[in-house]
Amino acid sequence: MEQIPLPSPIHYELILQLLERQTMSAVSQNPELRHQVNQLIITLRKAAAQQKHLEEICQFSSKEVDHRWSINHQNSQKVVVPD
Repeated sequence: MEQIPLPSPIHYELILQLLERQTMSAVSQNPELRHQVNQLIITLRKAAAQQKHLEEICQFSSKEVDHRWSINHQNSQKVVVPD
């Protein structure tokens, strides 16, 4: 069965935690930067929710999701290269 490669959900969580805990503190005195960081947080939350929705659609369609940790993911199937 073909797997659908998607980022591991932890990637969203790590970025959100960094933005909420560290970046937001660093820009707390600048309203414009604080607004931009807040917009970025909102966008990432929407992306995470949209991915979750996509995963539900895949599950309903009997497609398996492959959560990946990097773009350098090695396929478990062996590739045969002709001589």
